[in-house]
Amino acid sequence: MIKRLMVLLLVALLGMGGYLFWYARTPLPLKSLPAEFTLKPGSSMTAVSEQLRQQGVIDSAWQFRLLARVLGDAARIKAGHYTLGRATTPVELLRKLTQGEVSLREIVFIEGWTFQQMREALDAHPALRHDTTNMSEAQILTALKIPETHAEGLFFPAKYYIDPGNSDISILRRAYETMQMHLAKEWATRQPGLPYENPYQALTMASIIEKETGMASERPLIAAVFINRLRNGMRLQTDPSVIYGLGDTFDGNLHKRDLLADTPYNTYTRAGLPPTPIAMPGLDSIHAALNPAPSQALYFVAKGNGSHVFSDNLEEHNRAVMRYQKSGN
Repeated sequence: MIKRLMVLLLVALLGMGGYLFWYARTPLPLKSLPAEFTLKPGSSMTAVSEQLRQQGVIDSAWQFRLLARVLGDAARIKAGHYTLGRATTPVELLRKLTQGEVSLREIVFIEGWTFQQMREALDAHPALRHDTTNMSEAQILTALKIPETHAEGLFFPAKYYIDPGNSDISILRRAYETMQMHLAKEWATRQPGLPYENPYQALTMASIIEKETGMASERPLIAAVFINRLRNGMRLQTDPSVIYGLGDTFDGNLHKRDLLADTPYNTYTRAGLPPTPIAMPGLDSIHAALNPAPSQALYFVAKGNGSHVFSDNLEEHNRAVMRYQKSGN
């Protein structure tokens, strides 16, 4: 009787092993490709297998759970969002889950965007958890432990990869830390004698350069003009800062009355830099603000093709204005 039981047990084990071997190498019954699914953080093996079943990745939760435990992978599965782009077997799926080959998505913040545009992009992203939607700007800065009282310009424009379900706060934190890293590096290697008291003022200048420049190669020259103006006690007279100060009242066209309306950002009525950045500057604009071109230019005028004519004095500038703006040539 004992021998029979042992034989039966051996046969059962062999049968189970053969079945498990077959199951491990049989493609999953995916309804369509690519197939996407999400595993929640802190899930047990039982919860993981059930999540996979509910999302149509596997048919049987217990079979996959048994395979994971036999292979010793049950405790090594990582949470996240995954994508299966081809036919996949259970053993291949386990390998993917234990190695954490999550499907990263992305969000892009564009150079020259305002903080409001950045928030709109965060709110519209379907893969993020929107923790900041009903938060004020001040509350966001407090949550991020940022000492500044104004969020504009503090976040670096770039592409950020995310795991679905991540908080938008985490993306803002990464963007802020990235900006601080770049700003500190550029500040440490800046030209001597620049008219900035601190990196924040350089960031403010960089945001103006970002909004004024149509051609990347002109950024150092644009920077030189504004820095020369600061050194000479001249007003910056930059339209983008005026527009920023008008806020929602700006109708798309800058009028003479707008240039005369005094706001903290009107660089026609007030000397020096505006109180805060007016947009998110990119690395090239930050570098230009801290490394301007060797130029004595005090003026520039748009040529109509994205480039500018730079002048050292008002007489030259007036001629350039007559040629490229008033004459339309």
